[in-house]
Amino acid sequence: MTGGTKGIGRATVLAFARAGATVVTCYHTDAEAAAELTRELKEIGDQHQVVQADVTSAEDAAGLVETATGALGGLDVLVNNVGVDGMAPLGKLDTAEWQRVMDSNVTATYLVTQAALPALADGGSVISIGSSVASRGRPNAVHYTTAKAALIGFTRALCKEAGPRGIRVNLVSPGVTETEPGAGLPPHVLERLAAMTALGRIGQPEEVAASVLFLAGDAAKYVTGANITVDGGI
Repeated sequence: MTGGTKGIGRATVLAFARAGATVVTCYHTDAEAAAELTRELKEIGDQHQVVQADVTSAEDAAGLVETATGALGGLDVLVNNVGVDGMAPLGKLDTAEWQRVMDSNVTATYLVTQAALPALADGGSVISIGSSVASRGRPNAVHYTTAKAALIGFTRALCKEAGPRGIRVNLVSPGVTETEPGAGLPPHVLERLAAMTALGRIGQPEEVAASVLFLAGDAAKYVTGANITVDGGI
């Protein structure tokens, strides 16, 4: 799994580990968060690994897959979670910011999946984390919305390529999720966003992780090419 040390990624890593899976995940720069996750995983079992990688780099993406296959003896599930947000009106959106968001949200998914697919067991599962903003749109976030929309196309196309091997390819698209206390947003903004949802509250990372775990398991063995929205009806 990529991007497993914070928020939705961390919740997903822990959900898989608690369900009995052996997990290899990565972080980019936050060694403190990685160390904390490592401590939590050791309480579940000693077999899990948290390694450093910049998966927007082809070399690091391949290295991460090599580390995971070496540790696990193969791959059953790949979860693409790395991504960054961005805010800028189109008129002020420069190419560097566009590229940063595209590289993290789209290119990283392409690089890791391409490297992992040969090692993925027949009947395995690829799950990427998108965003419900892909179908709603968000002002001042054309680049982020476009990147997350690209993952829908990636999922739909790859499920047809991987289908003959029984590999399922799906997408989970969260809405506003409280990945950190207050989700990093001012209270009045959180209140406004919560009021926009059908359920009247912000989502929790564990609720997104539950959908990822479902897609990885046998209960979803005839689900592929799907985009499961987990956004409280925003």
